[in-house]
This record gives sequence, C-alpha cells and structure tokens, in this order.
Amino acid sequence: MSGATQPFPLAQGREKGYDREAVDEFLAKARGTFEQGASAIDARAVREVAFPLRRGGYQIAAVDAALGRIEDAFAARERERAIATGGAEVWVERARAEAQVILDRMSRPKGRRFDRVSWLSYGYAPDEVDLVADRLTRYFEAGEPVTVEQVRAAAFRLVRGGYREEQVDALLDAVVDVMLAVR
Repeated sequence: MSGATQPFPLAQGREKGYDREAVDEFLAKARGTFEQGASAIDARAVREVAFPLRRGGYQIAAVDAALGRIEDAFAARERERAIATGGAEVWVERARAEAQVILDRMSRPKGRRFDRVSWLSYGYAPDEVDLVADRLTRYFEAGEPVTVEQVRAAAFRLVRGGYREEQVDALLDAVVDVMLAVR
C-alpha cells in the first residue's frame, strides 16, 4: 500500500488497532454485497464482525464508527425490502413483537435478568447491565432518548459470578435490530 491513502488513521506507538488486511477485505466484501444487492452480508453480520488486533493497525474507534454507518445502510435496505414484500404493517408488527420479547426479559428482577456464570468464572457486572436495561426499558415504554450508537457502545466490567455475556450481548443485538427497524 505504499503511497496509497489509508482509509482509517493508524494506531500509534504501542497501541494496537484492527488488522488492516482483515478490515480492508471485509469492507471490500461488504461494498460488493451492497452494490450488487446480494445477501452475502447483512446488518447483523456487520455488527458481529471481529478483527484481529495488531500494532500499526487501523484505529478501533474509526473503524467501529464506519461499521456503524455500514450497518445502518444494510438495515435500511433490509427494512425497505421487507416492507416491499410484506407491507409496512407486517414490518411494524414484527418490530413490536421483538420489542415485547426484549421488555419481558428486562422486566425481570434486578440481578436476575440473565443467567449467571459460576463464582469461578467472569461475566458482566449485573449492576451495570441492570442500569442499561432500566434505561432501555424507559426507551421502549416511555420514549426516553437512547441512540443506536449508545447501545452499540455499551460496555461492562467483568466480575466473578456475573451475567452470562452471550445472553446480554444477544439482547443488546436485538435492541439494535428493533431500533434500526423503526428508524
């Protein structure tokens, strides 16, 4: 890549960034998929992509911001296709049903909203997850402002006996799906 402009700033010094080759390869595949209207990649695949960390890699925040915009574009296309196929009422009803499943999970008592890992293992700090769950409940029930970017950026400390990470992550993914569906 000598002389070529970098699509993202590079991590500096000892800081690690996303592997440039892996990012470039994924973005090329995403662009091709989007331009061809194919279904090889969808909004969820963009959200769930992970890249190895390397010294001299792309700055993580810059790549994550771009991935957020790409996910939004794929989600908008998926919404348009679903509405064209099944109608807006079907799309809205599906989003409403998904939101209800999320609310049912978040209405469980604090400290018991998700399965816990054993006391010998680490999981997400329940008090931190419960704070986010309470805020998301207010978003769904009362329209309290929360952005997709805030949900994507949610991070929790790891503690012994915490909530099972996979369950929390799956719920946050579902929240993003619903938020993108109703944009």
